Amino acid sequence: MEKINSYFELKKLNTTVKREVLAGFTTFISMAYILFVNPTVLGASGMDEGAVFTATALASALGCILMGIFAKYPIATAPALGINAFFAYSVCVGMGIPWETALAGVFVASLIFILITIFKLREMIIDAIPADLKYAISGGIGLFIAFLGLSEGGIIVADKSTLIALGPLNVGPTWLTIFGLTVTAVLMIRRTPGGIFIGMAATTLLGLVTGLIQAPDKLVSAAPSLKPTFLVALKHVGDINSLQLWVVVLTFLLVTFFDTAGTLVGLANQAGFMKDNKMPRVGKALAADSTAMLAGSLLGTSPVGAYVESSAGIAVGGRSGLTAVTTGIFFIFGLFFSPLLSVVTPQVTAPALIVVGVLMAQSLSHIKWTEMEIAIPSFLILLGMPLTYSISDGIALGFIFYPITMIAAKRGKEVSPIMYILFFVFIGFMWILNI
Repeated sequence: MEKINSYFELKKLNTTVKREVLAGFTTFISMAYILFVNPTVLGASGMDEGAVFTATALASALGCILMGIFAKYPIATAPALGINAFFAYSVCVGMGIPWETALAGVFVASLIFILITIFKLREMIIDAIPADLKYAISGGIGLFIAFLGLSEGGIIVADKSTLIALGPLNVGPTWLTIFGLTVTAVLMIRRTPGGIFIGMAATTLLGLVTGLIQAPDKLVSAAPSLKPTFLVALKHVGDINSLQLWVVVLTFLLVTFFDTAGTLVGLANQAGFMKDNKMPRVGKALAADSTAMLAGSLLGTSPVGAYVESSAGIAVGGRSGLTAVTTGIFFIFGLFFSPLLSVVTPQVTAPALIVVGVLMAQSLSHIKWTEMEIAIPSFLILLGMPLTYSISDGIALGFIFYPITMIAAKRGKEVSPIMYILFFVFIGFMWILNI
């Protein structure tokens, strides 16, 4: 136990093993849905859902453990939502590209990822982002995950006339979310330790008692075989032989790059890790996530990246790599206890995401809102993330406008060369996505 305390510097971070393990479990519970969502999404491409389930669990576990031991951050990784849909519906279904070739594309993108991480290009880009935009990224992620929570919990729904509207209040699942949100809010206001986790547990219990959540018929099951997808990416690298496929590789690279970069910055701000506008050990964090992406492609899943749901564990008090290691271990257990995970419904995780969104939005108070050249790109990032349903698209909007507004304010010399380069990169990125 003393070695664990020493390695993860728990005393220095003012935390304990118990708190870190609880935080890791809270993060796992908040993102366990990916074990079921990812196989369903990638299954649309023709991939074996059982193999994808196992690949998802193993890639997530590896990424979390690497992040915890190597980078010592309480940040979990898993196959990213959004890019998995791009993989299945845009690349495989829309373009008619076989999933084996698309998986090879992820493998090639991950190799490029590792290369630019070794040369510290990713680290340079993150360090070059102005502090105000980093605060906007953190707050934008907060709004994004709160929006996810409100949507998944049934409190807001799609509407043909107004795009979104208040959800139906005559159905049980919505009220289960409202109950969880109320309990969690009260516990957080009263500063109850582990308030978010207790709120999730209370929501699960009420759901089981009322029948809104179905109790599993068994607790343990064998992990599905990995054989249908294992090392398939490696065997099909030679298939990437056209401009269209290289555009696919570039898209995998850019979306995962900025999704992960934005998430890391946002979570580091939430946890108070940022020092002089820089994230300590960011190179190690980026190396951990790019390695997990490479391993994931070989196992048989779409790109792996840092997860915003890590904010739930941070909110519970997770501050060290032990939190991420714990999450990784639970992903391994999840391979064999998949029936038990069925009780973690969207109504259970939604209240946690909403409350964590509130906590992350606190960073917005640090933005210089009275300076329009700062306020406009910050606001576009903030609003762009939930409304485009994409962290990287929100970042793109803000990063495109930042040089423009700074030049308009005659402050163009304050903009770093990297931010000017990103201006053109994101314009090209948006153009590629739209063709």
